[in-house]
Amino acid sequence: MRLRTIMIFPKFENIDVINDIRKKYDPLADLVLPHITLVFPFDSELTNEELNLHLKECLSDIKPFKMELEGFGKQINNYGNYLLLNVVQGIDEIKNIHNRLYKGKLKQFDPGYDYIPHMTVGKVSTLELLNKAFDAVSNYSDKFSTVLKKISVEMIGDQEESIIIIEHELN
Repeated sequence: MRLRTIMIFPKFENIDVINDIRKKYDPLADLVLPHITLVFPFDSELTNEELNLHLKECLSDIKPFKMELEGFGKQINNYGNYLLLNVVQGIDEIKNIHNRLYKGKLKQFDPGYDYIPHMTVGKVSTLELLNKAFDAVSNYSDKFSTVLKKISVEMIGDQEESIIIIEHELN
């Protein structure tokens, strides 16, 4: 089974701003659309039908909600040096979805750390490059607003490209 992940692919009127930043700093910019990860890549024997059922069960009472992103942050961890776009509205709703999805059939994949909703807009090789990227985007004052209506499951292809296999509409 290939790696799958569960994400939000928000639609913003001004998404070009995010795409321009990602083209400069995110090596995956041409492979996956701007997104917020809800369930990190996992390898499971679950069929897509079972995974779709899991989404329906976990999210049955989640209604569409307003989400807004604004401002940038940095994160350094074992996986790299990341430039982040901050979620400023919809944080509690996104955390709730994240926590629900990691129950039951996906519990074994829960990384067990405090989840902070964000959109990764860059991954660079050094701390110096991260600081330069952060300085460059700190002048942006754009707000990115949308109503979240859909949760997606992607399969990660051989070239790390995103292949959407399930889309769950929030009611």
